[in-house]
Amino acid sequence: MSFNATAAARRSQLPVLADALAGTLLRDAALVIGFAVMVGILAQVVIPLPFTPVPVTGQTFGVLVGGLALGWRRALAGMTFYALAGLAGVPWFAQAHGGWQALHLPSFGYILGFLVAASLLGELAERRLDRSPLTTLAAMAAGSLVIYLFGVTWLAATLHVSLLKGIQLGVLPFLIGDAIKSLLAAGLLPGAWRLVGRNH
Repeated sequence: MSFNATAAARRSQLPVLADALAGTLLRDAALVIGFAVMVGILAQVVIPLPFTPVPVTGQTFGVLVGGLALGWRRALAGMTFYALAGLAGVPWFAQAHGGWQALHLPSFGYILGFLVAASLLGELAERRLDRSPLTTLAAMAAGSLVIYLFGVTWLAATLHVSLLKGIQLGVLPFLIGDAIKSLLAAGLLPGAWRLVGRNH
């Protein structure tokens, strides 16, 4: 069997990238908590925009790539932990927000979207859509759409504006950045799978 065929066979035995790590329960707990912590850290990478209450952060990239890497169960658990811990007072939402008052933020809908998008991306990864650049791009686009759907709906309701205005405030300013993040993921995930094939 050739090297490429052997690597492909090794990759095919793993549902998602995280399964390349040894361990079971303790590994999964560490991955879930680590995912939430990573998103919390990326949430503090903030670029405020004067024309919208939603800042640019690194969260979306972490949520979607993490979902692809972990699979839907661990991804959903990680984002549920992130949301609940943040509402309980951990200041790891964007701009160090935390506590139940975060429910009144125009940007809180994006956090709800993280739960659905991360689990969706995890499911798509289990269907092997993270193993080529084109399918990874498609998965990232689907995840971003879900986040926007929740985010814009919450933003419009909180600010009492139309959905069109919500799109202008909560989608259009971020499209270029999300496209760049998707391109990065399209190189990162398939590249990681190639490394897994070599090392397992």
